[in-house]
Amino acid sequence: MRLSIILGTRPEIIKMSPVIRKCKELEIDYFIIHTGQHYSYCMDKLFFEQLEIPEPKYNLEVGSGTHGEQTGKMLAGIERILQKENPDVVLVEGDTDTVLAGALAAHKLQIKVAHVEAGLRSYDRRMPEEINRILTDHCSDLLFPPTEKSKEILLNEGFDEKTIFVMV
Repeated sequence: MRLSIILGTRPEIIKMSPVIRKCKELEIDYFIIHTGQHYSYCMDKLFFEQLEIPEPKYNLEVGSGTHGEQTGKMLAGIERILQKENPDVVLVEGDTDTVLAGALAAHKLQIKVAHVEAGLRSYDRRMPEEINRILTDHCSDLLFPPTEKSKEILLNEGFDEKTIFVMV
């Protein structure tokens, strides 16, 4: 199995670091795509060093812009990389524009999507993050909610229980 881990913000680096270390420990074939949504790679590099995880194989260096500009640049860049690398699964975490772009690119290329922190809802659709959460969950093949409540939300939205794995 070949895995692509897509991240772009410092919280995503922090939250995915245990997963990345576990992939390394289990000798899973993986690579990291960094979108550059948080646009100071020098600062991000510090997190990779301190968390003792390898630097990304790819950095899109998307930088600042509107939600549409950032997401569009990420979507195009991620798609090119996924076509080249052909992973079996794309792993995303959270509710950022990076997460949505990664999930959309993989889904359209018929690559399985796994979403860490699935099922979280604020029920405020004015928040870009809420839209990202909902769309990413609906693009995903594997859902990793953080709580039983998040699992209930996914079940109430019609997701198959066989695709949901609570991260306890």
